[in-house]
Amino acid sequence: MLAGASRPLDEDDVMPSKRAKLSTVSDGMQMYLDLGLPMDEALTKSYTFFSPLPFANPDNNDNESDGFVLGVDEAGRGPVLGPMVYATCFCRESYYSQLSSIGFADSKQLTEAQRDQLFAKLQTTSVQQHAGWSIRCISPQDISHCMLRRTKYSLNALAHDATIQLIRDALDRGVHITKVYVDTVGPPLSYQKKLQELFPKIEITVAKKADSLYPIVSAASICAKVTRDAHLSNWVFAEQWLQNKMSKEYGSGYPGDPKTVKWLKDSVDQVFGYPGIIRFSWSTCVKLLDERAVKVVWADDEHAPKNTVGKYFVRNGADTRPRSKFFSRNKAIRLASSLNQ
Repeated sequence: MLAGASRPLDEDDVMPSKRAKLSTVSDGMQMYLDLGLPMDEALTKSYTFFSPLPFANPDNNDNESDGFVLGVDEAGRGPVLGPMVYATCFCRESYYSQLSSIGFADSKQLTEAQRDQLFAKLQTTSVQQHAGWSIRCISPQDISHCMLRRTKYSLNALAHDATIQLIRDALDRGVHITKVYVDTVGPPLSYQKKLQELFPKIEITVAKKADSLYPIVSAASICAKVTRDAHLSNWVFAEQWLQNKMSKEYGSGYPGDPKTVKWLKDSVDQVFGYPGIIRFSWSTCVKLLDERAVKVVWADDEHAPKNTVGKYFVRNGADTRPRSKFFSRNKAIRLASSLNQ
């Protein structure tokens, strides 16, 4: 059975890919959902996934006149472990009221089962004619790399760039976007101005709690949350020897979650620290490594040896080496020549 077809499963139905997840759309009706997740391999690199684009509108032959509304939201911005997922949901303006009536709400206010059912409805044939979705899944390794490198790349900048990329990708795929609603990261007015300058032909709205104000953002919130949760529950450790040894009872990943705190304390290795599921730039991680891991002393720049390549190009005031007679002799010859002219 192909992902996206909503009918009761038959005995001969097979999972469309290793990335698929079995979900219940409604009573007695189940379907396989391909979440775009590389479930059979470790998530060490960030990736982007787009659902099939909406079919031609059967009730409107002039598709250009029927623009799309697009919402953007994220899941996993605050946790100390796992990916951060940005997602969009987009639908035809003429279909927006119908999409809103499906019952989308802020993903944090829904149970896992409710989120799965709503996400499944996005992939039914009747909805796919008018709507689509996409995700940008940012791996914990990439988050650590960005935030710990010498030239700092903040989480806000990472979030902004993910949003911009998803909007551009939708436009590049031919989605005629006319309105965009974004759950803000940072001050909404400056963020809205930034996006409006990048996409001057689109009506941009950036707001706090947009996921509770605009159903299209709520739908994006669900896409993001379902994707992140699926990654965590099916996590493949890049450190293969840990796959069947390390517990996955890490809770939500938020530093205030008792299950997460317990997992962090129990899972630290005194020498190697944590596996790649961790965001090493988080203060929670840094503190626990300082407390529980073997101390490592790194030679900083102040105490590093001065015997560097730079000394051959920058004169040191304490340099007492004798100057070659070649330079002083040539200088005297040039001076005498200039006096004779």
